[in-house]
Amino acid sequence: MKSIKTNLVLDVKGLACPMPVVKTKKAMNELLEGQVLEIQATDKGSKADLKAWSQNSGHQYLGVFEEENVIKHFIRKATNDENVEKKHPNVATNEELAELLQKEENLVVLDVREEAEYAFNHIPNAVSIPLGELEQRFNELNKEDAIYVVCRTGSRSDFAAQILTKNGFKNVINVLPGMSEWTGKTTGLNN
Repeated sequence: MKSIKTNLVLDVKGLACPMPVVKTKKAMNELLEGQVLEIQATDKGSKADLKAWSQNSGHQYLGVFEEENVIKHFIRKATNDENVEKKHPNVATNEELAELLQKEENLVVLDVREEAEYAFNHIPNAVSIPLGELEQRFNELNKEDAIYVVCRTGSRSDFAAQILTKNGFKNVINVLPGMSEWTGKTTGLNN
């Protein structure tokens, strides 16, 4: 493949979520408006994570391709008037969700982590739809249900909550800080 001209190359090979996004955020600060960053990753989840982060933060996600087991992402830094990172306004804490689950409230817990993350440890009865598959799997969710979205740290779930809301889901809540600090009941291969 012909090489694509970029202003900076970021190597995040071998790193898993959330590190590719964390390192990308830092690298973007080194770029001038309109410059292009190439991110070289090996984490398959980076395909959804970096695209969603770019769109959420106002940067332009130019595209991705794989070459010799390396996933190459290209992101153009936004200009000041474009770069306003959006946050989903409806949030709940881990403790609030745990309390609702104990009361057996009528709600859906949507886990948007990758399948492997979910398999090892998740909230009982949580629906697993990885962030990268969410738009193709909307039909598995009811637009009228209260949907509590979880991920590891609250970042992917924030993106997912925004996507759901933009697509007509009425009651979407991002759970913070997510599974990294979840102390409620869990199930999975580790349990």
